[in-house]
Amino acid sequence: MGIIQAASRPQKPPCIPCPEGYVPGNPGTFEELHKKVKDLYPPIFEGAKLRVKRCYNADFYTIHSLSLSSMTPSGYKLGTCYTGSKRVGRLERYPVIIGELMPNGNLAATIVHTLGCRLRVKHVNQVVKGKFEASSSTVEYRSDEATLSVTLDNPDFTKRTGTLVIHYLQALSNRLTAGTEFAFHRSQLIPGGRESMIALALRYSTGAQTFSATLGNAGLHFCYHHKASQQLQLGVELETNLANHDSSAGIFYQLDVPHADIVFRGMVNTKLTVGGVLEKKLYPVPDSSLMLSVMLNHGTQNFQVGIGLNVG
Repeated sequence: MGIIQAASRPQKPPCIPCPEGYVPGNPGTFEELHKKVKDLYPPIFEGAKLRVKRCYNADFYTIHSLSLSSMTPSGYKLGTCYTGSKRVGRLERYPVIIGELMPNGNLAATIVHTLGCRLRVKHVNQVVKGKFEASSSTVEYRSDEATLSVTLDNPDFTKRTGTLVIHYLQALSNRLTAGTEFAFHRSQLIPGGRESMIALALRYSTGAQTFSATLGNAGLHFCYHHKASQQLQLGVELETNLANHDSSAGIFYQLDVPHADIVFRGMVNTKLTVGGVLEKKLYPVPDSSLMLSVMLNHGTQNFQVGIGLNVG
């Protein structure tokens, strides 16, 4: 009898839908609004770079990075990442702890965890020369059709300074998403001691084509992503800073050549900069690749070349 009652008892539905979700589904976070175009950015670098990843188990791995450059600071970095066993959806696991340590003692650490199934917390800290240089704390709530997040950056309660940012995204349909951003900054370095900014956000996606925009008193940001085929993706970006009266635009693209195991990302913008990164997978070593980077600014005649090796 007890077995029959247990079998007839209704099953509790999952409390978090998958990122794809049902219609309309969770819209994701405000930071992911222009993600499809940002993923096309070529990771341009100068000099030589070596990155070695070592996995100890399914939950923990380390990354050893060595860079030699005349343009950016060179040196060695040790990165670590731990992922817990608590699952939310099919792809997310918590807690996530990420750290990066340099020989001079500088440290950057990030921890992301979930409370229940819908509430996530994130804290980022940066230590420079033994002092806390920057910190950011975020609380995020995800419903079936909306995401609300509150972020506090670099708070100093004794001086009553810091930045408060509130993001809200609402899925209006399976294609249309709208949202808003409110930021309040308090500092002794700005006239009046405080300032606030507000922006509206919009994203329309058909799958193959995605248009996203952010409009506010700080500036305008437009992005358009088009997946022309399985091998080619194109992106266009336009940014305008109303305070500095400065605008810039860029075209980005990604070309995948699966039979040759090559991925090429390129860009050209209105600042007369042309660049690209070619990544060639290396076999039989798994998850290893050779990277070649080139960037040329026709206005300043600045030319940069880089070569990198990823192992693991």
